[in-house]
Amino acid sequence: MASGVHAAADGVAALGISPAGGEWAGPCPALRRNLHLLSHDQVELAKMLLNEGQGHLFEHWPEPGVDDDKKKSFFDQVCRLNSSYPGGLAAYIQNAKKLLAESKAGQNPYDGFAPSVPSGEVLTFGDDNFVSLEAAGVKEAHNAAFVLVAGGLGERLGYKGIKVALPRETTTGKCFLQHYIESILALQEASCKMEGECHTKIPFAIMTSDDTNALTIKLLESNSYFGMEPSQVKILKQEKVACLADNDARLALDPNDKYKIQTKPHGHGDVHSLLYSSGLLEQWKNTGRRWVLFFQDTNGLLFNAIPSALGVSATKGYNVNSLAVPRKAKEAIGGITKLTHVDGRTMVINVEYNQLDPLLRATGHPDGDANCETGYSPYPGNINQLILELGPYIEELKKTHGAISEFVNPKYTDSTKTAFKSSTRLECMMQDYPKTLPPTAKVGFTVMDSWLAYAPVKNNPEDAAKV
Repeated sequence: MASGVHAAADGVAALGISPAGGEWAGPCPALRRNLHLLSHDQVELAKMLLNEGQGHLFEHWPEPGVDDDKKKSFFDQVCRLNSSYPGGLAAYIQNAKKLLAESKAGQNPYDGFAPSVPSGEVLTFGDDNFVSLEAAGVKEAHNAAFVLVAGGLGERLGYKGIKVALPRETTTGKCFLQHYIESILALQEASCKMEGECHTKIPFAIMTSDDTNALTIKLLESNSYFGMEPSQVKILKQEKVACLADNDARLALDPNDKYKIQTKPHGHGDVHSLLYSSGLLEQWKNTGRRWVLFFQDTNGLLFNAIPSALGVSATKGYNVNSLAVPRKAKEAIGGITKLTHVDGRTMVINVEYNQLDPLLRATGHPDGDANCETGYSPYPGNINQLILELGPYIEELKKTHGAISEFVNPKYTDSTKTAFKSSTRLECMMQDYPKTLPPTAKVGFTVMDSWLAYAPVKNNPEDAAKV
């Protein structure tokens, strides 16, 4: 009977790779010497990494028999990184090379686009239109599903736990997650009453991260899901992405573990790929859902605005509806903007505040981001709460698999832009979903007063006191 090493070598030979390692691994002798330790799938991942210029990951590997378990665990991580990114790790590296080259060249992501004010609805609390839309939204709520993006900790706020466990207000100490669940249950009850005999349970998905997953589940379970049936709640855990060491998109090894790739969060845009890969969207569609409402972790006023905004989506037929508030010019909040390219393409998206002013100045608006006669910017402030029509959303994700337009923001050591101060990574944002939509998509916004709809927790107590 052959030894384990000989048996593994025979298996490698059966793959068309010589026991010594195969010609393709020739440029990386350290990897070639260790190939017999790897499974078929791990060998394929090794080939992919070499094809993408990642041979440096193996340069330090010792002879077989030393750290063999760590070598295998390295590929376990590579497998996770590969499976959690649309198109795999090769696509991630290729996207990184392109975006890093554009960053180094100082390329403007909005080159060729001219901004204009998109069409949308501006609501006045309490008037007949608002009351009518609110009633329409409550009626429509039983056809909705809710998605909470909750991947962040409260460290920046001076809080050691997860942000959804923060108290929404100080009289009762009720946390944000309890408030959100109780609000969904209240909408569920009110909507079913309007429909008569209705026993719908509104689905609620929560996107967590490595940092927040266990703590979120513990908060739910220790509080009996705050009155919601556990079957209504689905947890989707977001994976991190590989860090990039340089402009060639070479993956960065963890400084504390040479058998581990350094990783960082990819951003809340991952919620789209997670919903797609989980199969939840098709489940929701098959049970009569029509809308998906996305919201973030610490906006305690949000549910004041959701019914009327959902009413706008239902009556106006919006495929995408961004909730917004009046925005002062140059305020540190993104603006909902219609962008028209010289080739005729158009899209309605959020443009970050630090990009909106230079974009306006470069396209014939000498005052840049300025207030209009209302005393506010004509570009409403994006508050990152989205209402998507489920059917068109599913069709779009079938094309993209939930991949969202990414960006990279490396911190360079100097003006030559040849080296990074620390590793960087690609990032994506939930609100950039409309960037891939066809011109026929109906994308709009709903503006409501900040006092009604927007009070996020953004500062720790010391900084808040200064503001």
